[in-house]
Amino acid sequence: MANANRVALITGANKGIGLEIARQLGQQGITVVIGSRDTGRGEAAAAGLKAMGIDAYAVQLDVLSTADITALPGYLGTKFGRLDILVNNAGVIEEHGGATPEALRKTLEANVVAPYAITQALLPLLTAAPAGRIVNQSSALGSLDLNASGDLSLEWMLPAYNSSKAALNMLTVIQAAQLKDTPIKANAAHPGSVKTDLNPQGSLNVREGAETAVTLATLLEDGPTGGFFHRGETLAW
Repeated sequence: MANANRVALITGANKGIGLEIARQLGQQGITVVIGSRDTGRGEAAAAGLKAMGIDAYAVQLDVLSTADITALPGYLGTKFGRLDILVNNAGVIEEHGGATPEALRKTLEANVVAPYAITQALLPLLTAAPAGRIVNQSSALGSLDLNASGDLSLEWMLPAYNSSKAALNMLTVIQAAQLKDTPIKANAAHPGSVKTDLNPQGSLNVREGAETAVTLATLLEDGPTGGFFHRGETLAW
């Protein structure tokens, strides 16, 4: 039976910013589906949200698995009959030991190819929704303007990660242009420097880091599309 509530899928959501995005969306009465590579961790995260009164579910989703991505439309269509919000949150940093060609390949596969493939697979459901929303979790480190400004220290000029987020930003612009005649809005979010497993030195907490994606996921009809945002501020590409 189709769910009367809006339904959101958040990838990489069994912990950190993704889980907090799910929590905040769930608190607005939106049914949330946690995409997780580890089924057990996903189910545990969903159970934690259910204990808060949130309508939460988990789905097996390794974003590098073609089989997992292919199964998503059938799962969401059968269980909920709809998908209103897609938050492409899952991402990796693979260059801790240096930006090798292999690190670049792995990073682009996870941070660019995967969200593109997931979005394309779910586009029919999002198009059928009254007001579909696509949020691509990017980073200010993907800003060409910032990287060229001279204000960014060399330690943060990461060839693989920064390039992947710049490419994700480009996909966002193209998606928004392709969907401009539909009710769908596609935007890129910069969560900020959030203290997570990927960034132990972050200055923001996960609640603050989730806010931009949640805002973009719940935009009203007159909201923006094809933009790059952080906590209400428009960022330079």
